[in-house]
Amino acid sequence: MTVIYAIILFVLLIFPHELGHFIVAKAVGVKVNEFAFGMGPALFKRQKGETLYAVRLIPIGGYCAMEGENEESDDSRSFNNKPGWAKISVLLAGSAMNVLIAVLTLSILMGVIGSATTAVDQVQADSPAYRAGLEKGDKIIAVDGEEIDSWQELTEVIGGSSQTRSVTFERDGQEQTVDITPVEGEDGRYIVGITSQVSHNAFTAVKNGSKATWNMTVLMFDALKQLVTGDSSTEDIAGPVGIVSMVSETTTYGMLYFGYLLALMSLNLAIINMLPFPALDGGRILFVIIRKITGKMISDQMEGRIHAAGMVLLFGFMIFVTWNDITRLFS
Repeated sequence: MTVIYAIILFVLLIFPHELGHFIVAKAVGVKVNEFAFGMGPALFKRQKGETLYAVRLIPIGGYCAMEGENEESDDSRSFNNKPGWAKISVLLAGSAMNVLIAVLTLSILMGVIGSATTAVDQVQADSPAYRAGLEKGDKIIAVDGEEIDSWQELTEVIGGSSQTRSVTFERDGQEQTVDITPVEGEDGRYIVGITSQVSHNAFTAVKNGSKATWNMTVLMFDALKQLVTGDSSTEDIAGPVGIVSMVSETTTYGMLYFGYLLALMSLNLAIINMLPFPALDGGRILFVIIRKITGKMISDQMEGRIHAAGMVLLFGFMIFVTWNDITRLFS
């Protein structure tokens, strides 16, 4: 099962990325020679127009082979002959799809888990809320005259002290106000004895999923900063073997954890791929800008060689992190 989940993970990371390049390349008129699902020998091939569509043996990712992407081409519709804005659009599309996968995945997770609302679900017997007359279905709208918009805000206001609070709630369309004195719970926080109704609203899930994606992005940039400044070690970086190990660990806890890992890895791929390093999309975008400024000082052939050198360095780095992954497995 770990192998199956790992394959699903790699497919959902790489194939949408290449699909993004393909869709935008077609939209801006770039000639696509081949669009493939999977890698290795072809199991199925079909020529449709100028593009060969293929399903290949190893079901991990895919690729979008554009005319003039890594070499000079005289074709007017080749990638290298397109204007800068078109090239950048194609290059950005891959990472944009990875961000979209992260948002969709986290939105689905938020929808499944649900989000706490300010409506009361259960009232604990003989609790402060019970004695004050709160009932299931009451919607708390204010505390001490201050509007309450979320369950988190409510718990923060009430959980700070044993101070008596004036709680305003809505029942059957009518507003009522009662005084409630919180009591100290087992964890040291103050409680009134109510639980929240959980909403599975799709719009709320998308909002929370987008917010979670942003928070995850901030954390990733912070981790990247620590790596650059030396505050964290390259030993903390995982390669394909490490990712498979993480898949094995997360799937034992359930699909929700696997979904979170998918979102994390997809967002990670989007960010890493936008770094201004040769062979990465970010590096290619940097060259588009540089060549726009310098004119013909850099040829397609020269740029291709620089990206090829960058690819060699990336492969070397991949070997390094894979070795670290393997040594961690046996340590």
